[in-house]
Amino acid sequence: MNNAMLSQVEVLDTRILIADDHPLFRAAMRQAMVDIVGDNITEVASFSEAYSAIEADDSLELVFLDLNMPGNEGLTGLTTLRTQFPGVLVVIVSAEEDPVLIRKAIDLGASGYIPKSTPLAEIAEAVNLVLDGEQWLPENINEAIEALENQHDKAFADKLAQLTPHQFKVLRMMADGLLNKQIAYELEISESTVKQHASAVLRKLEVINRTQAGVLFKQMMNMEE
Repeated sequence: MNNAMLSQVEVLDTRILIADDHPLFRAAMRQAMVDIVGDNITEVASFSEAYSAIEADDSLELVFLDLNMPGNEGLTGLTTLRTQFPGVLVVIVSAEEDPVLIRKAIDLGASGYIPKSTPLAEIAEAVNLVLDGEQWLPENINEAIEALENQHDKAFADKLAQLTPHQFKVLRMMADGLLNKQIAYELEISESTVKQHASAVLRKLEVINRTQAGVLFKQMMNMEE
């Protein structure tokens, strides 16, 4: 009897990061997950803190990322984490419930998408599924998301996934309009190295110039379309 009860409350040895700037929502997420992972939960309130936490703790396995937190620009934060830390699972949490946005997040490698209106019991179910290697989406909009599958977005997301971490950083800066000299300064690398990365980016994205690469990147990261 006692052994059975213990097995029911046994927690997973899994470290989770909750990245959200709203303390009340972080508390709700922690409540939903504490029976699953115990105290193996870290909380941060900005994207830069999330990045630093993942960089400092290679035992983190799952990140819950708020799309609208400080420092997170649209879907760029998701793509940055997937590029820089491919072994870490990322689940988006957001008040946004637009099927087009959710479709993009999944195409870009999110392991799930949890609207902030989701009941705690469903959040716990989502955590278990994602940790089991499954993908979790809210049932009420799952069909709408599948119907919106955009082959162009999926193809571009697959190409983005081929970029190395340095190439992705160069692409982000190119999309922001920075020149090679400025990118070299920001990344503390030579201008010739920037040119090599830029050429590789254009080749992998199958575009003809920096402008086209930047436009496609911005469109993909945009939460409005």
